Amino acid sequence: MSNLIEIKVPDVGNVHDIDVIEVAVQTGDVIAIDQTLITLETDKASMDVPSTVAGTVQQVHIKVGDKVNEGSMIVTVLASDEVAAPAPVVEVESAPAVVEEVKAIVEVAAVAAPAVVEASTPMVTKGKAHASPAIRLFARELGVELSQITQGSGRKGRILKEDVKTFVKKVMVEGIKVSGGTAIPKIAVPDFALFGEIETKPLSKINKITGQHMTSVWLNLPMVTYHDEVDITEMEAFRVALNAEKSKDGVKYTGLLFIVKAVATAMQQFPRFNSSLSSDGESLIFKKYFNIGIAVNTPNGLVVPVLRDVVNKSLKQLAIDLAEKSEKARSGKLLPSDMQGGCMSISSLGGIGGMAFTPIVNAPEVAILGVTKSKIQPVWDGAEFKPRLMLPLDLTYDHRVIDGAEGAQFMEAVRYYLGDIRRLLV
Repeated sequence: MSNLIEIKVPDVGNVHDIDVIEVAVQTGDVIAIDQTLITLETDKASMDVPSTVAGTVQQVHIKVGDKVNEGSMIVTVLASDEVAAPAPVVEVESAPAVVEEVKAIVEVAAVAAPAVVEASTPMVTKGKAHASPAIRLFARELGVELSQITQGSGRKGRILKEDVKTFVKKVMVEGIKVSGGTAIPKIAVPDFALFGEIETKPLSKINKITGQHMTSVWLNLPMVTYHDEVDITEMEAFRVALNAEKSKDGVKYTGLLFIVKAVATAMQQFPRFNSSLSSDGESLIFKKYFNIGIAVNTPNGLVVPVLRDVVNKSLKQLAIDLAEKSEKARSGKLLPSDMQGGCMSISSLGGIGGMAFTPIVNAPEVAILGVTKSKIQPVWDGAEFKPRLMLPLDLTYDHRVIDGAEGAQFMEAVRYYLGDIRRLLV
């Protein structure tokens, strides 16, 4: 004797609008008791819903992408004489237990991973990956794109934790480049027009190039930023007097010129700040010239023209060079050669404000100095507080090349020269 049985979504707890991510049967299929009908997924777990009867599927009532709740119709089955199973107990696989192993695997990968090379043949076939939220989280933590795993070892090809670990080990041993680079998930952008009026403008070419370069640097360099400040009271007094005396020359002496000189002189003492890592990361390339890049804000975006041979030029020569390069930058007339060959960069927000920030290294350089707005502060001289002009400095460096001690020593050298600019003449 046969009869029609409606199979519905069982009790799944106090969860609503659950996503259907897989429908495992179709009309006409002969199914057995406990055979998976559909797979559901919430933001915390996934679950297979099995059949409670054996028979032939007469109608499938849901599809992938639907949202269901307890009691939603799944399929209608023409049941056979086989005894129906009790209401299913839904298995839920949660993330916390899996995530505990992330740190250990990441540490092993960081130590053991060889240089990345392109695979001679495609390693994977792109497709929809079937995995629980716990496994998806586990994969994201390791930087693995699940669509790169061709076949999971779980039921119906579902990807398990062991499959992700095996993939990571294969990449480490064979040096295969995973497609998608870092496999970092993209940020979802909603339709902002739903909330009000908007206007879309394309990024300038400079914005695009800068964004791509900064993203690459952020992902590849372990950067450290060291913050300090220096007393520039005497330096500023000298600068003001110099401008008053040389006003007829038409040359303007800015505080940035003294900083450029101090940085270049400190680089002579600490050669690692004037180096770059080789492309294979196995050696350091030390430069014998001292060129300083200056970040300039323009209507089209940020550019970094380079002042050349800084250690051998006078303040006047540097002032002329800086004024010329800045004007070319703002008028969009910089040539590619004007922005090449830098050894270290300086990003100054002094004309705007701020107390501190974290500049990003302009790789393949290994360091950048950030400058914010100076202000008068009370400074204790051992007997009394005196008003002094203090300048905040922010030094970011590539920790693969420069360690913390050398970073602090370099900053001390810069402070030493700016604190008494006569030392730059010695």
